Amino acid sequence: QVQLLESGGGLVQAGGSLRLSCTASGRTFSRYSMTWFRQAPGKEREFVAEISGSGGRVNYADSVKGRFTISRDNAKNTVSLQMDSLEPEDTAVYFCGTTNSILWPTPRNSYVYWGQGTQVTVSS
Repeated sequence: QVQLLESGGGLVQAGGSLRLSCTASGRTFSRYSMTWFRQAPGKEREFVAEISGSGGRVNYADSVKGRFTISRDNAKNTVSLQMDSLEPEDTAVYFCGTTNSILWPTPRNSYVYWGQGTQVTVSS
């Protein structure tokens, strides 16, 4: 059974930084892509970033490109999201996810395993 546990959310001022982490268990971690999505109040969940199983390929949403960095440590079964130059528009619950697909780019609708989410609030 795949389990994902996020940590690292919090309250930060605009321009500040936060680092989110997600620890996975239940299967071979390095085989599958990992992703971060976010959901702001009243909005649909949206893609933020993804990273391939090896860590060699990444994709970002245009809204975070150049500010966020996704990385993974396959020895520790963790994926991280370093968020710099945060903006109030980044306020959301952030979810870590993974997939059963081995395709790249990973089909967005193939991310079916999710953590419980961690709140990120950016004040202006």
